[in-house]
Amino acid sequence: MKEEIGQKINQIRNEKGMTLKDLSEKTDLSVGFLSQVERGLTSIAILSLKNIAEALEVDLSIFFTPPKKSRSLVLKSYEQEYFQLDKSSFIFSNLSADMTDRNMEAMLATILPGDDIAAPAKAPHGGEEFVYVLEGILTLCYSEEEYILYPGDSAHYKAAEPHTWRNRTNKLVKLLSVNTPRIFDL
Repeated sequence: MKEEIGQKINQIRNEKGMTLKDLSEKTDLSVGFLSQVERGLTSIAILSLKNIAEALEVDLSIFFTPPKKSRSLVLKSYEQEYFQLDKSSFIFSNLSADMTDRNMEAMLATILPGDDIAAPAKAPHGGEEFVYVLEGILTLCYSEEEYILYPGDSAHYKAAEPHTWRNRTNKLVKLLSVNTPRIFDL
């Protein structure tokens, strides 16, 4: 996957007439690192990829969109495709259909067990997030607070504060996440 992401970064950067130096200045990532990413020689953290997407003025989702047919109004369970972001503890499946100008994105997120990091790690971004816990015990880190959510619990919050989800148990956590604006587009 890192080769495809690197190729997509290179393609978009060149289409926009940007040099590696231009991208480096906008992202605070070194030219050497960006060059290695584009050539598929190293992997990239999701936060760094998000910074690149912002610098290139594209949705983060563009790096994960395989060329495929459009999804219809209904997405059957057997049609769901799963992806994991660079060895993270998060596994996602996009539940949204392809619609022109859609404003929200529904995702099924599975968080692997054993995440003991305490502080929020996700960079703030615009829009809102809604989560509904389907299975397991979710720790929602929002701003300076932590909230424990059980199956059937939900949270709805502005994404402008630092936030992330944690699984501090030895079982899987599964949740439904609805975001606006869209974050991924798979």
